[in-house]
Amino acid sequence: MEPGNGTQISEFLLSGLSQSLELQPLIFGLFLSMYLVTVLGNQLIILAVSSDSHLHTPMYFFLSNLSLVDISFTSTTIPKMLWNIQTQSKGITYASCITQLYFYILFAQLDSFILTMMAYDRFVAICHPLHYMVIMNPQLCGLLVLVSWLMTAMASLLESLIVSVLHFCSDLEIHHFFCEFNQVIQLACSDSFLNIIMYFSAGVVGVGPLTGILHSYSKILVSVCGIPSAQGKYKAFSTCESHLSVVSLFYGTGLEVYLSSAAPENAHSSVTASVMYTVVTPMLNSFIYSLRNKDIKRALQRFLGR
Repeated sequence: MEPGNGTQISEFLLSGLSQSLELQPLIFGLFLSMYLVTVLGNQLIILAVSSDSHLHTPMYFFLSNLSLVDISFTSTTIPKMLWNIQTQSKGITYASCITQLYFYILFAQLDSFILTMMAYDRFVAICHPLHYMVIMNPQLCGLLVLVSWLMTAMASLLESLIVSVLHFCSDLEIHHFFCEFNQVIQLACSDSFLNIIMYFSAGVVGVGPLTGILHSYSKILVSVCGIPSAQGKYKAFSTCESHLSVVSLFYGTGLEVYLSSAAPENAHSSVTASVMYTVVTPMLNSFIYSLRNKDIKRALQRFLGR
């Protein structure tokens, strides 16, 4: 891999969250705690769903997959950041950066696809309740997850391969705590046509699931408005509360990342938004579903009581 000045790239530099040495122990402890809470919380949801036969339904099948992806998503970025703080190093090898970029894109896109499946599941449950078990059969659910893995794996591989052929300028410092997509692209000196291809690919994979979610909820809203009683409307809509909270958190922080990183002068805002997107959101997902879902709480109580 050769940059514009003809020298061989061996590594990038990650500026991290703060240059202050006094803040490094605080940052290390805070992010280590959030990472452990994320892993533990999502693991408990996976164990609760797998151990309780009452939760062997499409909704909780997708939820357990979401928890697995959230663990993987956080593990892509935080351990390396903690390692750099501990060793007082900023370096990340070129190969490690491309690898981290691949898995970051993979799990971010998988998150959006699984959230779309969960929205479709709620649409079928509310709008076609009598045919729910026929439509949302185990074979379809498994196929949806498998296709999502294949599509996101190919899309993230394509984007990572394009990044690997870019030529980079002499400035190899990434103003972030991991190899974030937009930040890496901004260091490139290559033809902008490749950048357009990458942004188009990322946009298609990102906008497609969001369109599916909005379409599902538009149908749900129409169906709920047709329910005569206020109690019936509340009961139908209450099944969507947790999912809507997670979708709002995920896409709200995700859009903030890419809107703020579109301009180089907003580097600090981009890093702050990325912390919400890659660390806080996966951690809060487990709390949202466990604290606002009676089935999950009962399953966790039974599991922890063993």
